[in-house]
Amino acid sequence: MSVENGRANRVAVVGGGSWGTALANAAACAGREVTIWLRDPASADRLQKTRDNTRYLPGIPLHDQVRATSDEVSLAGAGTVLVVTPAQTLREVLGQLGPHLGGAALVLCAKGIERGTDSFMSGVAAAVLPAATVAVLSGPSFATDVARGLPTAVTLACADGAEAARLAGLISGPAFRLYHTDDVRGVEIGGAGKNVLAIASGIVAGRGLGESARAALIARAFAELMRFSKAYGGRPETLMGLSGLGDLVLTASSPQSRNFGFGDRLGRGASPEKASGGKLAEGAFTAAALIDLARAKGVEMPVAEAVADVVSGASDVDRVVARLLARPLKGETE
Repeated sequence: MSVENGRANRVAVVGGGSWGTALANAAACAGREVTIWLRDPASADRLQKTRDNTRYLPGIPLHDQVRATSDEVSLAGAGTVLVVTPAQTLREVLGQLGPHLGGAALVLCAKGIERGTDSFMSGVAAAVLPAATVAVLSGPSFATDVARGLPTAVTLACADGAEAARLAGLISGPAFRLYHTDDVRGVEIGGAGKNVLAIASGIVAGRGLGESARAALIARAFAELMRFSKAYGGRPETLMGLSGLGDLVLTASSPQSRNFGFGDRLGRGASPEKASGGKLAEGAFTAAALIDLARAKGVEMPVAEAVADVVSGASDVDRVVARLLARPLKGETE
């Protein structure tokens, strides 16, 4: 992709939540001129003036090289746009902002599968902006760690391997390391699937089933994620890397994870509505779509299916635990 010299060093971030703000700071630390776009003008003005995202990342100052705005036209000056919106709103946001993005490369930072279409994020972007160069970013990372400049490593994938390397180098900084690959589908599957499986891990913790049970569940959940990835063309080495195993380990074992926390509250007896606590747990939206895709390819995903049943209200925690424990014993590699 050719980007005008004047735009090559400019990065825009769409989305002013915790992850968007953290990525804006990371790109600025990498020496880029950064614009962060927020939908709400009042929020953008407040962030620009106070330099503190008090709602999502309180106490972590916005980097001096980051400018906050709600002006869509300002996005036209960027050569690279990080789209940091929830998976279920990506189509709407790209439709709204597409006319202002010009020839910028898009880096999709949402981890999920679109409900209704069962489309991965790269498929959504291709449908809305077919001429755009699209990459995806995924890996084991908490926004607070990245925003504070703590060491973090993630994966950036683009079908054009040279473009993947360029984009990774553009955003990498002293503590934020981006590895690159051309396996877009493998990276997307790791990012979307681990959210669903992290809910299962949280359920085990909340139900007090013990650390041995949780370790076993994470291992078996990863095995089914590998089966799913193989069926959809992802490479095994991608799932064994940062965006697969690395992200699953982080998300399925830390109370900082929204998906783990959601599952933990489910395990303690909360309804799905109360368990959300007003915070987005992307895995709750992704579960049904993941199962639809698995069934289409004949892939067994009992852990993910259990999560989908609990989230939808089709079953409860005790029933799905009993169902998993009653499954026939198999060879470990089956």
